[in-house]
Amino acid sequence: MESKQQLLNTNSLNFECETGNYHTFCPISCVAWLYQKIEDSFFLVIGTKTCGYFLQNALGVMIFAEPRYAMAELEEADISAHLNDYMELKRLCSIIKKDRNPSVIFWIGTCTTEIIKMDLEGIAPKLEAELGVPIVVARANGLDYAFTQGEDTVLASLVQSYGLKTTSQTISNKSSKLILFGSVPNTVVHELTNELNFFGVEVGGWLPAKRYTEFPLLNEKDFVCGVNPYLSRTATALMRRRKCQLIGAPFPIGPDGTRAWIEKICSIFNKPVNGLKEKENRIWKTLQVYTDLLKGKSVFFMGDNLLEISLARFLIRCGMVVFEIGIPYMDKRYQGAELSLLEKTCEEKGVFLPIIVEKPDNYNQIDRIKDLEPDLVITGMAHANPLEARGINTKWSVEFTFSQIHGFTNAKNILDLISKPLLRNLNKDIYFSH
Repeated sequence: MESKQQLLNTNSLNFECETGNYHTFCPISCVAWLYQKIEDSFFLVIGTKTCGYFLQNALGVMIFAEPRYAMAELEEADISAHLNDYMELKRLCSIIKKDRNPSVIFWIGTCTTEIIKMDLEGIAPKLEAELGVPIVVARANGLDYAFTQGEDTVLASLVQSYGLKTTSQTISNKSSKLILFGSVPNTVVHELTNELNFFGVEVGGWLPAKRYTEFPLLNEKDFVCGVNPYLSRTATALMRRRKCQLIGAPFPIGPDGTRAWIEKICSIFNKPVNGLKEKENRIWKTLQVYTDLLKGKSVFFMGDNLLEISLARFLIRCGMVVFEIGIPYMDKRYQGAELSLLEKTCEEKGVFLPIIVEKPDNYNQIDRIKDLEPDLVITGMAHANPLEARGINTKWSVEFTFSQIHGFTNAKNILDLISKPLLRNLNKDIYFSH
């Protein structure tokens, strides 16, 4: 691994891969935002009491919202294969149908279901036919997937399931439409949809929609574009199973990423983007109080939620120094446009390109943090307190997942999160205008 001086001389992207282990928040937590997004759904997480304890704590902040998720707990007898999986899942899903009457039930498979080889995909179609409720199986186990990839596996399963309306007829008499994919709050949906509508691009739907029954009709040759960097399996399923055309664009995170995302989509539909650059410049002016504070400050990403490349690119544009971008999983094809924008950003800013470390070894990272002495480390929750005890400023990566960070207006939210630990260390107060 490069020394600090070697890093400063880097002018080309450098990728490394370390342990192969995932040191991330558990991917089954995707239930937290998906059950709220898909309002007529129910999520059944199939795992042990440990999974239940995790969900109980991770989702405890939502105690005032009526949950539409539950645990199917595997006891010792289940793990020893003494009980009938089909009958028990039928019993639970019958109760769910009676009490909640959802339009779709998601089965979220945890690590334990992988270890004991539960045939969820085999059971689901039979039970679906018997109960008359669509059942979608998604593997969100921490053995195979990092934090936010839980959403990716759910959406990919949706795309592949026969529950989605689709047609394979040729589009000779009908122009291709645009479908956007990625679970974001409704306010973000409206903002990004309106941004594209302003330039004459009509959005044909979002995956996921607010309700399972409102999921978009997918035609062959329709265009699809993602809003999150961790949805590579969903993108692959849309292309291979639904024969859609993927628009490879940077992600709408930060004013720079949002402009690039809009520009790429508009170029596909041959729509001019007059005034877009001026709008981006106006947003940057509103962020100046942040960028003045952050300019020259350094940041180190340990890797947790797969948002690291986009966030690093935005922070470099803000004037920060990024030493290392740790990321649990790197799909260079799906994030190709984002990587190109990262290179372009570093070139325009006249700064070195940070090293990108896939599946980083946390022990090695701690050594590098000691050597590099960054002003801020963005890390998973497990490492924050130990780093703080050593006098290192930290910010939980999970906060970026649960905050609104997409689009022009939400760039401020990102810089709010970044600035707070730095201000706390400086023991100073600052007024951030809205």
